[in-house]
Amino acid sequence: MATIFTRIISGEIPGERILEDDLFFACLDIRPINPGHTLILPKREVENLFELTEAETAGIWVFARKVARALPKAVTCARVGVIVAGFEVPHAHIHLVPISGEGELRFDRAKAAKNEDLRELGEKIRAALN
Repeated sequence: MATIFTRIISGEIPGERILEDDLFFACLDIRPINPGHTLILPKREVENLFELTEAETAGIWVFARKVARALPKAVTCARVGVIVAGFEVPHAHIHLVPISGEGELRFDRAKAAKNEDLRELGEKIRAALN
């Protein structure tokens, strides 16, 4: 059965798309730790980030870098933190989280976001990518 991320990538269920190419996909997290919290996903459904091929592993970080460089242009933050936990959904993914301090990189800080807020933020991040 397809993961929720595969279903978002395919358009079966909604998600605020930020960027995609043939291999990777970025969308806003619906339960962000901070505004701009973005998920970086391989389109190929694989459970663990370290199961990606060497080329995919290199590629996902290059893809993530593009998004990470756009985030501070769209939201206020000192840095973009990275979390690779892999327990929430059995589909490899990287969390990019705009932060002002290390203590902010905690999932217990995540709160449901309104679709309207995600849409507005998505527009800002996509504009910052250009």
